[in-house]
Amino acid sequence: MNETLSILFVDDEEDFGEGCARWFERKGYRVAQSTSGQDALDLCGHHDFEIAILDWNMPGLSGLELVQRMCESNPDTEIIVLTGAGTIHNAVESMRLGVFDFQTKPFPMDELERRCRAAFERRKLRKENTQLREVITRSTKKTRGMIGHSAPMQKLMALIDRVAPTEKSVLIQGESGTGKELVAAAIHSGSPRSDKPLVTVNCAALPEQLVESELFGHEKGSFTGATAMKPGLFEVADGSTLFIDEIGEMPLALQPKLLRVLEDGSLRRIGSAKERHVDVRIVAATNRNMENEVAEGRFREDLYYRINVMSLELSPLRHRGEDIELLIQHFLGTEFELDEEAQAALLSYEWPGNVRQLINVIERAKILADDQLLTMEDLPKELQRPPIDHEAPLELAGSLQVLQRDHITEVLLRENGNKSKTARVLGIERRKLYRMMKSHGIG
Repeated sequence: MNETLSILFVDDEEDFGEGCARWFERKGYRVAQSTSGQDALDLCGHHDFEIAILDWNMPGLSGLELVQRMCESNPDTEIIVLTGAGTIHNAVESMRLGVFDFQTKPFPMDELERRCRAAFERRKLRKENTQLREVITRSTKKTRGMIGHSAPMQKLMALIDRVAPTEKSVLIQGESGTGKELVAAAIHSGSPRSDKPLVTVNCAALPEQLVESELFGHEKGSFTGATAMKPGLFEVADGSTLFIDEIGEMPLALQPKLLRVLEDGSLRRIGSAKERHVDVRIVAATNRNMENEVAEGRFREDLYYRINVMSLELSPLRHRGEDIELLIQHFLGTEFELDEEAQAALLSYEWPGNVRQLINVIERAKILADDQLLTMEDLPKELQRPPIDHEAPLELAGSLQVLQRDHITEVLLRENGNKSKTARVLGIERRKLYRMMKSHGIG
């Protein structure tokens, strides 16, 4: 922890502050020192300190004023007050403002280090709670498990098992609706960061001018509509994984800022001069051909190579034939059933929208279905078109259509137009008879 923990000492007694700073530096901490409250605020405006150790009684800006200003400008910094003239009133007032600890001088340095460690643990806990709240607030999608036994799925799952435990960036490529977010979630859940929430952003779902604010955050008043300070998703995902969906849609002007975070973890919010540091693993996804995007100048080559350390290619659903029935049964659930004709239509369809389209079709059919039985009438029009037999001669196909129409007409006449009896004679459901009559123009 010593390597990452940064401490700010603020005390108008310069010798005391320097002595404390040297003691902590020898322990491996990063330390900055100030002798006035205003200088301390200036330092906080450019650096993000985990811990601030403040004197309460100083000329100029008092300890109370400094605590108030720091709690506004650096709410993530844990504050420890050391003072030579401690009073119960000062202690109560500082604790009310959110100060972690209030102690009087002289104070043993070993014990001060222990208090710093405890303050740092509280900071981590508060940050994790903030991350969870942000993820819950911003996330509206339900997580679904990965389903499939086909060869492409087996290969994909094996690659996920190998790449998940690493810290490398991953680029997931595939058509829309193939489940790129599910793969990102699987990578995160198999990583050492799985104890923290996966944070997700979709570049295609945001107006271009809001992408920077969403990723990097902004300060209050930094642009029209910025009525409050907002941390970016990189800060929310600190210590975890950030999934950037549709990264090919990222504005070209913003790409250098993303590259810098990936290179050294540093970023600045919009409207802030303070440099912050984060530890984030990137998993990105796109349905574009990124090599073409680079060649056309729409995506930086150095950024492409930075995110494409490991690439996973997702197969479209039409290449995963044996998985379609598994997916149908999963999304159908136990309360609904398919008739044979509807099932055949679902299994033979090409699914240009992939798994997302399949989910939407089944959810729609479940709403329209009578008695929990899904039929062709419950499916959208594009699935109700009979599959074309490209190998059969057109003349034969036409002849079969004529024979079918004549046979239906003959049975209808024999049963005096009774459609229920006609359907039973033909061995089909009445709904199917209605559709066949309509397609053949039988009144």
